[in-house]
Amino acid sequence: MHKYLPQTNKDIEEMLNRIGVKNVQQLFLDVPKEIIDKDKIDIPSHKSEQEIYSYFKDIASKNIPLKIFAGGGAYDHYTPSAIYAITSRQEFLTSYTPYQAEISQGTLQYIFEYQSMICELTGLDVANASLYDGATSASEAMFIATSQAKKNVFAVSMGVNPRITQVIKTYAKFRNIEVEMIPLKNGRTSLEEFSKINDGRLAGVLTQTPNYYGLIEDSSEINKLIHEKNGYAISYVNPLTLGLLKTPSEMAADIAVGDGQPLGIPLNFGGPYIGFMAAKTSLLRKMPGRIVGMSKDSEGKNCYVLTLQAREQHIRREKAVSNICSNQSLMALWVTIYLSLLGKNGLEEVGKLNIANSHYLYELLLKTKKFVKVYDDNFFNEFVVRPLVKISSIEKILAKNGMSSGIVVDGKNLMFAVTEKRTKEEIEKFANLLGGLDYE
Repeated sequence: MHKYLPQTNKDIEEMLNRIGVKNVQQLFLDVPKEIIDKDKIDIPSHKSEQEIYSYFKDIASKNIPLKIFAGGGAYDHYTPSAIYAITSRQEFLTSYTPYQAEISQGTLQYIFEYQSMICELTGLDVANASLYDGATSASEAMFIATSQAKKNVFAVSMGVNPRITQVIKTYAKFRNIEVEMIPLKNGRTSLEEFSKINDGRLAGVLTQTPNYYGLIEDSSEINKLIHEKNGYAISYVNPLTLGLLKTPSEMAADIAVGDGQPLGIPLNFGGPYIGFMAAKTSLLRKMPGRIVGMSKDSEGKNCYVLTLQAREQHIRREKAVSNICSNQSLMALWVTIYLSLLGKNGLEEVGKLNIANSHYLYELLLKTKKFVKVYDDNFFNEFVVRPLVKISSIEKILAKNGMSSGIVVDGKNLMFAVTEKRTKEEIEKFANLLGGLDYE
């Protein structure tokens, strides 16, 4: 037993019996054996502080920084240095949920500003804070739809990122919600196939733009059809695109969800991203997480408070609107600073750079004759091509030159993402390397 763990052997045995597992090791069967084999891990027993710094510095020096050309839901965008400086202040970095408004005005104000910015981006009426990531926000939106519509069938486009769909199905299983998948046609959500299942049973429908394959989708018609059957339309969007593309509101969505990671949050940041949610006013009471409102204090000055939800709501188990009760406000601050620094013109400019860079690489790859089109359609900063050379050869030569390959989709295609961080020289080098490979 580890001396700092409070469970006794009897406690552990009772827990294992309850979940039907013979031993603790069975809980880690999904982890490859070579990773958990302790005999292969050479960790020194003890070192001084100076030796530890030197030891890990030597290990870190072996890492090869990669130029990222992959996406699939998380993207390598530039993070202005001012964000690190501001968010590292102790009143932000160590703060908890601001239940006591009188001592939390700074935190409450930036959450309010974050909510306001999300509303402006999506075109919807109200927004919240404190959702973990995009997949969580999509799942919570499903709960709003099923609760409001009083139906237990929910439709999800096959153009939604499969990792998001997996989370939705897990959430749905334990709420007895049936998930119907909508097939694609030429990489987009099929309106014809959706019409077949839109028979009045659906509580709502979830579409994504740009979708998992990078294609820009306009869900206006699908949203119109679900409304005709008294269901709710949910749009999963990349927030960075909203300075250029149709907003969820313009596509008649009731709820907009997504991940705030493209708004300056680093890829490797210890885990935390931030899910966002915006909705029509009629759904305000069903929204999870934190909602900050602006009011007046006793002196008539503007002040900020958590509103419309009691803390107890989040601990009522299955009776609660949601069990989300964490505070993602540090990430909300991160996004708020990013949007403040860029402004409307900056957000539009970054979006245009993403489009220009990704289309430039796309055309260069096609010119090599080593890749062919999969979808002849509009995309933002991510696209799918079919390689005529071995994927393993692509991955090998790129890694050797300090670049990441794309994501393998459908077993035979590659999906690449190009952001504003990639220079013209890097893009051309990437294409030249792959153009020099031999055909299979």
